Amino acid sequence: MRVCDLIFSRRRVGVRTIVAIAGPPASGKSTLAEAVVQSLNAQQGSAVPSATLVPMDGYHLDNRVLETRGLLARKGAPETFDGVGFCNAIRGLQSAQQESFHPKFDRQMDLANANAIAVHPETPTIVVEGNYLLMDSDPWRTLADVYAATVFVSPTLEELESRLQHRWIKHGFGPKTAMQRAKTNDLPNARLIISDSRKADLTLNQNYTEFGTRYAF
Repeated sequence: MRVCDLIFSRRRVGVRTIVAIAGPPASGKSTLAEAVVQSLNAQQGSAVPSATLVPMDGYHLDNRVLETRGLLARKGAPETFDGVGFCNAIRGLQSAQQESFHPKFDRQMDLANANAIAVHPETPTIVVEGNYLLMDSDPWRTLADVYAATVFVSPTLEELESRLQHRWIKHGFGPKTAMQRAKTNDLPNARLIISDSRKADLTLNQNYTEFGTRYAF
């Protein structure tokens, strides 16, 4: 469990330990982040969670806002998130003394539910998951000093293309339309993430298995 070992080695005293798990869409980062939080919580004996997951996806701009800005077809690109709001919220988690609440994205409904994630004031570790966490541009890079540890999950573009097409097929699109959606939006975003993200403390590849799941450089 290299990710958990990394977190244990980077735990901070006096402030929360905030861990970033980043990567392109369909890389497996969400599955990994959920497994990491589950593993960390399984190792503690109190009623207070040892770790809580706060995904970046909750900070998607609403579809109505994207439509008025001509960005609905680009949903998932950096400009379709409330990046500043997300960064402010994560920075605020470092020393929060009270319970805080964060939005959670519902992929089936294609919208974010406000205040769906509760963070207990005594929870010591926050795992943050999202596409642009390690991007070397504002506002994302303003969190570079906040993260105690960083993980990057990055399959090959060929593997991503296959996964993204399958994802859109699961949402009811035919194979041709699904591939078009992947190539016109998701894959350009993936290339940007791979090329413009800062080097992580740990990068996982498809030949490495963690929590029973295979990941890719």
